[in-house]
Amino acid sequence: MPPCSSYVSPKCEKGAPSAIEGRCLRARAPISAGEVVAVKGGRIVDRETLRAHAQVVGNSELQITDELYLAALSEDEYEAVMLYLNHSCEPNCGVAGSAVFVALREIAPGEELTIDYAMIDDHDGVMECRCGAPSCRRLVRGRDWRRPELQRRYGHRFSWYLRVKAGLGT
Repeated sequence: MPPCSSYVSPKCEKGAPSAIEGRCLRARAPISAGEVVAVKGGRIVDRETLRAHAQVVGNSELQITDELYLAALSEDEYEAVMLYLNHSCEPNCGVAGSAVFVALREIAPGEELTIDYAMIDDHDGVMECRCGAPSCRRLVRGRDWRRPELQRRYGHRFSWYLRVKAGLGT
């Protein structure tokens, strides 16, 4: 198989220690609102393949349709595919399309880049939130994209497949 990887802007440091969880994507230089900070790479796989490779995939996957994902399928690909965009209930990044991540506002050097997982996830899981934001939801559910206040807040910054499901356009 040919190699696969994700793109990270040279204005970012990938894998830095995170104040939220594990490792993160951190700004090295000022980032302008609307600027591309990362593009998710990986193998395009269906749900069955994702399940069959769960131990390798880890949390490297990004859902791009109801049945398709981008993910690492080998340990050798994992680090190259990971973006380390942690969740925040007050994110500074959003989605453009399906796999492009852009700054929602000006981001200062040293700031951790974050996304609200509601913009990309559609599953049955629940995650305890550690973002520390004033508006923290405490529990992040895999179907938070259905919340009207989040649809109003993020609108066109939801992943394409969730915008379609939510009736927010294409």
